[in-house]
Parts: sequence; C-alpha cells; structure tokens
Amino acid sequence: MSPRPHLTLDRRQLLQFAAMVGGAAALAACGGPTVSSDVSGGALTEDSTDWGSVTPAEEITWWSNHPGASRPVEEELIKRFTAETGIRVTLVTAGADYDEVAQKFQATTGTANGPDVVIASDVWWFRYMVNGQILPLDQLAQHLEFDTADFNETLYNDYSFDASHWAVPYARSTPLFYYNKDAWAAAGLPDRSPATWDEFREWAPALAAGTTTPLGLGAGTSWGAWWFYNFLWGHGGTYSDGWTMTLDTPEALAAAEYVQSMIFEEKIAVVAASDHVADFGAGLTGCTIASTGALSGILEASSFEVGTGFLPEGPEGPACPTGGTGIAINADRTPEQQLASAMFLKFLTGTESTSYFSSNTGYMPVRTSALEGGTMQEVYRTAPQFRTAVDQLGTTRVQDWGRVFVPGGDRELTVALESIILQQGDPATAFAIASRAIERSYEQNVQPYL
Repeated sequence: MSPRPHLTLDRRQLLQFAAMVGGAAALAACGGPTVSSDVSGGALTEDSTDWGSVTPAEEITWWSNHPGASRPVEEELIKRFTAETGIRVTLVTAGADYDEVAQKFQATTGTANGPDVVIASDVWWFRYMVNGQILPLDQLAQHLEFDTADFNETLYNDYSFDASHWAVPYARSTPLFYYNKDAWAAAGLPDRSPATWDEFREWAPALAAGTTTPLGLGAGTSWGAWWFYNFLWGHGGTYSDGWTMTLDTPEALAAAEYVQSMIFEEKIAVVAASDHVADFGAGLTGCTIASTGALSGILEASSFEVGTGFLPEGPEGPACPTGGTGIAINADRTPEQQLASAMFLKFLTGTESTSYFSSNTGYMPVRTSALEGGTMQEVYRTAPQFRTAVDQLGTTRVQDWGRVFVPGGDRELTVALESIILQQGDPATAFAIASRAIERSYEQNVQPYL
C-alpha cells in the first residue's frame, strides 16, 4: 500500500464501495433527503437546504451503547434537552459496545428502523462516511451557531476529512495508567506512576512479592490494538504509514516482544480472562491500563485508593492515542429530523453538558471552556485523578490509518495481538498475517476508489 491523503469517488464508485464494505443496506443511505447526489471527498455532500425554513422534528431517536455505564447520565441530559427545546429523544441501547452498535446501524440504514443520531467510534466513523451513512455537519453547525471553535481541536478534527466534519466528539478518552496505592505503599514504591516501562519492570519484583500480579492487561476488539499503541509508538513503531502497513519494522516487532516478555518470561503481567478492570478493582492486579471513561466505575468499585498517571514512556518517549466515540447524524432522515438531531448534538456537547457527562463518567470534557470551568474545577479538587487525562492530552497523537480507516483493520490487529499475548505466538508471523489481511482489504475495498 502507498500513502494517499484523500479519497475522491464519483457516485458510481461510492455505490460500489458501499456494497462491498457496508452491504446492501448502506446503499439506501446515499439518497438521504438533505444531501446531494454529487459525491466529493469519498462521501456525501450537503446540499443548499435552507435550514432557516425547516421546523425541527418533535421527536428523534438516539442509538448508544452508554459508554462508561452512562445510561443514567444520558437520560438526565435528555431530560434537560427536552425541557429546553420540547424535543423528545428516545434513547435506545443498540449494543453492548461500539462494534455492536455499528453492525446494527449498517444493517438498518435505509429502513425505518434506523436512528436519527448514532454513536460513531474511532474505528467506525470513517466507514460510515464512505458508505454515505452520515451527514456532513458544517452547514448545520453554522446555521445553529454551533461554537465548534471551542471544541478541543484534536478531538474535533479527529472527525475531519476533506474539509468536512462528520461527527462531534462525545465520550472521548485516552488510555490511562491506574495503580493500587495500597499495593504501591506495601511494596515501598513512590506514590506515582512509573515514568517508563523500564522503571515499571524495576518496580515489578517488589509488587510481585505481595499478593497481587503487578500488571493486568485486557484483550478484545476495539481495546487491545488501542492500548498497544503505547508500546508500539513508544518503541518508534507504527501500524501503518498512511495506507502502508509497517508491522514488519524492527521497532514494531520490538514492541510486541517487549509486552510478550513481561507476560511469559518475567511473569509480571497477565491478560485478564474476562474483565481486566474488574480484576484491578478487586485487588487482583497492582495496576492496569484502562480507558479514562472507566475512571468513575473504578473509583466506585475499588476498596483501595486509586492512583492515576500518564502511560509510561517507551525508549522513544511518551505515546498515547485518543479514542472513544463521537456522535453523528443519520444521512437517511428528513431535514426536520436532521435539524432536531443537530440541535441535540449542540446541547449534548455544550460546555455544561460535557462537564456533567465528564464529572459522572471520567471521559474528557470535549470543550476547552469546560476544562477549567467551575464544574470541572470542583471535580479536580475532590477527585484529582480526573485531571490526569486532561493533562495527558498533550502527549496524544492521531491513530494510524491501518487500524481505523481500513475495513477490518482493528479486528485483524486484535487477532494478531491476542496470538502474541495469549498464545505466545511469534510476533513476526502474527503481524505478517494481519498485514496481509489489511492490505487485501485496502486493495479490494479502498484502493480502487482512491
């Protein structure tokens, strides 16, 4: 694969592409009432709808997986929105995770069963866009005087492609280092996260002398390949450079071997059988890597004091991805439904709402005005662990295209990593298999339409 910065498809190519990566259901989305048949940048373009003449719908439906066990928080935000606007929002649990929501959204697009507003995770929004399933938001944002300049620039631009924005940031997170302060104290360690993984390896024997396994890790789609960025980038490797897979580099292999050694040789790390966050909260492991979105749950469930810190650095320095999900508007809806949906997105990601959501879940406030506002200042004062994720934003970078833009990329990387960390598989072999699969997906589903 070779690096290419933009997608440019005509309508015929877009329909072919949607049939290949999204199934027949995705095709119907191409005829959404407020988008034109002209395709630019690999996706639909907004037409010249006079939004000022549109009356918002009285009711819309939102599909969510309630990231961070946030259903009660989402229900409260819906109540506030309805009280302010009179628009009713039906909240639907559309899946247990981002992948389940995405699969159901693809299956129902073009039917009356789809949502007006849908969760759009880091590994799904691009596919929604190319399939023509979601609406470009810039025109609506301008009409509603939606202050998009107040969004954290990195988080907002994660949904930008060819000068359009396709979602707004919602439940955004980074991986975070969590540690058991009681276990740390018993081991005689300083009350902080290790600055580097090499320092953690020096500390691990003291932790292992206690009753806990030093480090607990998790596996699974949409998770394993995300936290592994910390080791991969920290060793100077990448999943891909643009569209070119780079898992055969010495740096990428060294990262995999490093983690594998901690698990199988040094035995200072273990991969949880089911839930690494629950294992940490139960005191079975001394520390773990988990999403910032798990913070509230960890603080509530743990019987010990929880410490948080930046992800440890690798030989090449700090390395942390952003992740989580944004929210998008279904392209296959009436202008009335889309306007009501845009009003909801504006409310849901406003300063007050994002502060409320963050303070109750641990996800990052997505607006700069919220970061230092009164609500978050009180949160930082009572639970300083919340501040860590905000401060760590300065070390983040955009994810590699091979994982988030190629259909099936995250799944193939997950299979490879699980072979390495669960079965002690050869990193070179596992990564070669994943690379070939991702390259085939790119060649079949993306390259012909660039």
